[in-house]
Amino acid sequence: MSSTPATSRLSKQPDERRDEIVAATRQLFAERGVAKVSVTEIAKRVGVTRGLIYHYFPDRDALIDLIFEDHIDEFVEAVSRWDAEREAGNVEKALLDCVAMFRHHLHAKDMFREDLGHPENAGLYNRFVDRAVRAVVDRLRVTTVEAYARAHHIEIDHVGEVFYVLVYGLIGLVRSSPDTDDQVLVAIVRQTLHLDLGN
Repeated sequence: MSSTPATSRLSKQPDERRDEIVAATRQLFAERGVAKVSVTEIAKRVGVTRGLIYHYFPDRDALIDLIFEDHIDEFVEAVSRWDAEREAGNVEKALLDCVAMFRHHLHAKDMFREDLGHPENAGLYNRFVDRAVRAVVDRLRVTTVEAYARAHHIEIDHVGEVFYVLVYGLIGLVRSSPDTDDQVLVAIVRQTLHLDLGN
């Protein structure tokens, strides 16, 4: 009867097995933090060998990247909702709502985000923020920036790069000085982008 578990493991579809590995990784990261979870522990949670984990993922970083994508997708989706719900022409309100959205996501509490904030995970944190900012800026360019450009002249050059620096800077400022007033953040965005608040 000992062959039954092995047979059931081998009979799983590749996508199903891969999803199990990703789910177990998410659970372990949430329970223990990124730095403390090894591929051996992931394999044990799923009930497979380390070799099978490496069959699906070249290394532990590839699994971490998938977890990054979950959080980044959530952030980008929030940007899309903000863009869809904003009142056309009311730039001031849109900026305040955007600042509130950023604050919400930056201060959301879960083990993964808290773990990334520890000094020993600085490299992972920087990798995560870089990817998140790029994804957010990509979304802003095809939604908010294009909509703004239809009604106003964009007064900045190198739009993507300016947005990248702005979003990255806002994240750093809100994380390091969480008490910074929303009106200050709005003023920084307005001044950096030379926004026309007239119409």
